[in-house]
Amino acid sequence: MGISHQTGSIVQRGKAWYGFYRKDVIDATTEDVRTVRVCVRLGLRSQMTKLKARDTLKAEIAKQTGQLADGRILKDGSVTFEWFVRNRYFPLRQGDWRPETAKEKTAQIEIDLIEKFGSRALESIDKFELQTHVNHLARTYCQDRVKQARSYLKSIFDEVIEQEFLVKDPTRTLKIPKNLRPKDKQILTWEQMRAILEKAARRDRLILMLDITDALRPSELFALRWQSFDDANTLSLTETVYRRELRPYGKTPKSLGKMHLPDGLAGELRLWKLECSDPSPKAFIFPNADGGMIDTANYRSRILKPLADELGIPKLNFQVLRRTMATRAQNLGSVKDIQSHLRHSRADTTANEYMQELPESVQQMVGTVYAMLTSAAA
Repeated sequence: MGISHQTGSIVQRGKAWYGFYRKDVIDATTEDVRTVRVCVRLGLRSQMTKLKARDTLKAEIAKQTGQLADGRILKDGSVTFEWFVRNRYFPLRQGDWRPETAKEKTAQIEIDLIEKFGSRALESIDKFELQTHVNHLARTYCQDRVKQARSYLKSIFDEVIEQEFLVKDPTRTLKIPKNLRPKDKQILTWEQMRAILEKAARRDRLILMLDITDALRPSELFALRWQSFDDANTLSLTETVYRRELRPYGKTPKSLGKMHLPDGLAGELRLWKLECSDPSPKAFIFPNADGGMIDTANYRSRILKPLADELGIPKLNFQVLRRTMATRAQNLGSVKDIQSHLRHSRADTTANEYMQELPESVQQMVGTVYAMLTSAAA
């Protein structure tokens, strides 16, 4: 962000000294660098002279900008982990992160990393501390969060090395712990899915039927408007909802587009259009009580959890339904077919994260191999 030679200015306000200095920040929307004027309370006049207040301001400028008054960058061990992340790492990454993604990533880095290492000087943090912290996270959180924490640490210290704040990277051999908590891989049986649909109310049955059949994410499902439905067999995904805000894009580049509806499901949707209170093009297909968007968390607690409790299902959410669809469809189409249906960017996400093994399918495969071998021998 350039070299600063500023010393700031001191003013007296009431009984206290206040200092002013300039700071460059990156606009999260335009990614342009702009300069803002910062005011900081230095202390009471009764407790410090003007000269002491000026020295305090210089120290604050160095702390917040990472630069001394003569333009030299603080690379002498006084730069803390928190300062570097906030002033050198976040500004670089925010241009690559969508606004809602930036909030989630920033929050996780704050909780998992800055709270632990924030006040520590960069050069005082070694591999042993980092590895033991990652190991501790593995005993507390799910494996995805642990892997993300390790990834963030490596990314942060890559930037530390690149910007020449350190010579040696303490994360170079940082490992993912082996004792990670197992992922939730629950899937439903066909009987359980039929029971869920049978117990669900009229609207919820159609929501769940759409979700199971077309593997819609809740962000896509609850953003559907009647203009998305062509009254035939096509559903157009043009927007998604996230934290009550509509977005003209989806989770992946393939998220949006046209979805095929089976004849029966399209017919049910047409009947629902006749029954609903507002079938106008801009109205949501599945609105909440006020005509707005359904909140996913609210729907999960009010509808899905009671259904799961009533039917004795350990867990029921949209992730379980998508994983079930991917797994149950593996004998009905190829991995590429299922990838396309779930609208994943990569086939390995479909195969490794969503498709689970089916014991009956493995048993059938083994039987087929044996039959092939014995028939050839005969």
